[in-house]
Amino acid sequence: MVRENEIRENELVLDNPPDATDAGLVFIGRIFTPWTSRMETPRQGRHDGPLCRIEIFDPWVPALQGVAGFERLEVLYWLHQSRRDLLLQSPARNGKTHGTFSLRSPVRPNPIGTSIVKLEAVEGNTVLVRGMDCLDGTPLLDLKPDRTLFTPIAPPQPGDFQTGDMSEA
Repeated sequence: MVRENEIRENELVLDNPPDATDAGLVFIGRIFTPWTSRMETPRQGRHDGPLCRIEIFDPWVPALQGVAGFERLEVLYWLHQSRRDLLLQSPARNGKTHGTFSLRSPVRPNPIGTSIVKLEAVEGNTVLVRGMDCLDGTPLLDLKPDRTLFTPIAPPQPGDFQTGDMSEA
């Protein structure tokens, strides 16, 4: 686990990173987990892990309609305590480095985390889940049904109605 601001052998830090600017993201809730330090937070969530609570802020509560019908959700969250300046990382502490974009590390230019969680219940503005791997108090960006629960949409085939094609109208 990376200690705060630790630079390991052969890691590369971006000198003078650009200032973080608002991309227009809105935190729609907050995630509550048992973990209060990065050192104790699991690297991957487990569906048999502890019960975690996602609280949705007003005015987003009505957007939970229908969520209870899914067994798994994809949770997107902002890793608010992550560094944002490493280009090369050495996650195994063995001196071998990997580009940030080839890792699932929380240390990234835009520290967005994702977890596929097991939905336990929806109670008012609260979603109870198992499988989180983030710090207590993490800001929530979005909730979506797990994409593996959906059948991919087939690409259009020759002869299918196309935009602007009036022959089928």
